[in-house]
Amino acid sequence: MDATTTLEADVRRRVRIPLTFGDGYSSITETVSFDGLADGREHLALVLGGWRPGRTPLVRIHSECLTGDVFGSARCDCGPQLREGVERIAKIGGILLYLRQEGRGIGLYNKLDAYALQDAGLDTYQANSELGFAEDARDYTAAAQMLTALEVTQLDLLTNNPDKPRQLRTLGLNVRDVFPTAVHLTPHNLHYLHAKAAHTGHTITLS
Repeated sequence: MDATTTLEADVRRRVRIPLTFGDGYSSITETVSFDGLADGREHLALVLGGWRPGRTPLVRIHSECLTGDVFGSARCDCGPQLREGVERIAKIGGILLYLRQEGRGIGLYNKLDAYALQDAGLDTYQANSELGFAEDARDYTAAAQMLTALEVTQLDLLTNNPDKPRQLRTLGLNVRDVFPTAVHLTPHNLHYLHAKAAHTGHTITLS
């Protein structure tokens, strides 16, 4: 979907929510819900650091990962990236978009099926393909809608994934700069991170 076909979305509700992570770090977020998102899912925007329209926000698009974000799974780097993103954005002001795109868009149960295939030797992208899905099925039209509804015209993006700025620019947003996240390496996610760098050109430096 390109910029000419992007549908308009509206802010539905703004609610202040205090966040606390397992290591004790805490922050206050203005959590925003929306009406009219193109994919019909219940995505959220977390406005951090007192950001307001008129300033260029630091933005992270974070795809939901129940196993990593909630249960602390070490098979991926999602939980640490969420924690890092909130702190970095809160320091300078910006927005974390929390998108309901489990398993790069294939859903929770299918992601667990993909885990079983990874245990048998496939990498994370090969496993998605083996299940009949795209390697990465995520579309960021809803993210562009959310940013537009929040009156963002220019942004800096926090990501290692080159597809995110590429899609946002195609959707008409001005991505000024792209900043990588840290590399959150564990013995359990080394193969996963290597696959992200090799398959989709993530800016991840691994020894």
